[in-house]
Amino acid sequence: MRFITFLICICLTSCSTKQSEHFDLILSKVNLIDGTGNPMQNEVNIYIKGNKIVKIEKGQIEGTANVIDGTDKYLIPGLFDCHTHTTDYIGDFPRFAHYGVTSILVTGGSKCTNDYFEEMRDMGAQDSIPAPRVFHTSQHFTMEGKHPVKTYSSNDWIDGKSVFFLRDTLQIESIVKQVAQYPIVGIKLTIEDGPFPPFVDRMPQNFVNKVVKEAAKNGLEVFVHVSDNEELAMAQQAGVKNYLHYVMIDLDWERDAAIIAGLIENNASIVPTLMLKKSWLYPLRIDWIKRLKETNIQDLEELAYLSDPARKAKSLGILKARKFMTDEKIPTLLSMITKQTEDLKLLYAKGINIALGTDTGNDFILPGISLHEEMQIMELGGFAPLEIIKMSTHNAAKMLHQLDSLGTIEVGKYADMILLDHNPLDSISNTLSINRVIKNGVVQRRMN
Repeated sequence: MRFITFLICICLTSCSTKQSEHFDLILSKVNLIDGTGNPMQNEVNIYIKGNKIVKIEKGQIEGTANVIDGTDKYLIPGLFDCHTHTTDYIGDFPRFAHYGVTSILVTGGSKCTNDYFEEMRDMGAQDSIPAPRVFHTSQHFTMEGKHPVKTYSSNDWIDGKSVFFLRDTLQIESIVKQVAQYPIVGIKLTIEDGPFPPFVDRMPQNFVNKVVKEAAKNGLEVFVHVSDNEELAMAQQAGVKNYLHYVMIDLDWERDAAIIAGLIENNASIVPTLMLKKSWLYPLRIDWIKRLKETNIQDLEELAYLSDPARKAKSLGILKARKFMTDEKIPTLLSMITKQTEDLKLLYAKGINIALGTDTGNDFILPGISLHEEMQIMELGGFAPLEIIKMSTHNAAKMLHQLDSLGTIEVGKYADMILLDHNPLDSISNTLSINRVIKNGVVQRRMN
């Protein structure tokens, strides 16, 4: 009798366990590129409960409800754009989500008061309206009359609210303590002389040193704007870990050996934003603008503004000032990025963490689609698609210290992923063949 009772208990327990095995979403027989840099796994099943991945395995799927057939499709992690600005997040966020950008780093901006940051975080934390997860730095730490306030003039720049003007080193301690109370990933420090003429004076070295020192006291890192070798050297000397832009830097591996060694020793992260160079070429390439119009995603008024003849004149001026044009011949994108991508390949081989971002908010750098353009630029510069996917997922999460929950498709992590119709390892442009976007375990509503 006891033996029979024991068998009944075993059976009931087994049945109960089987019945409780419920999955909210299953992707079956999909080709998985998990973001770690490991080779693609063919025909695997991804099981999701709630907002997390709970199982990844091959074989017959368990259950038939809520199944997405991934046969002949490809799954990659949700993408990160690690350098964004927005003055209209309600309009911009659905476009990020449409293109599979499920996380963004907002690096300050003219409207970025604490309230504005909070509104963006709140929109990114819900799933009713498509939007990326929002990480952000502090407001810009800069100096009065300097970049970006002078470069991008606006009445929205208000000292102490959307920007902090550093007037002496004594005030830096209190400002850092002030911003450290908020959920920021670090301090946004702008030491550069500007992206294009007229240039301004750089921030003095002792100010840079003090910001980095006070940030460390408060458990914060610094995300610094640098536009050339001198500013890179200043930031590295101060101990900065995160570098936004690699647009005009050109390292000499003998002359700059100490800087390179310092970057490696400090486990630096670099967000190249080479999309800026493409943005300078955009007004001169009608075919690129035509492709943007054909997406039916971009704002037509915005595209009309970007197509204004005055934009062409401005771009020509930037290209000449930056010495990309020695005559009237328009340079190619490849010729403009080669010095930087050659450096970046060597730095990457040395262990520097390269994460991708675009500087969205500038002309011709648009939410969502421009992250894919940045990926294509990296491929043009010689990086392999598997490396580029890792840069825009794993490496981005690593820089933001989110790798325990985001950045790869692994058990225990949030289910942020993109289902593609075509293999991105054949060409990184296939990341645009989006079948579905999933964020937080929820299939997102796309714009078309």
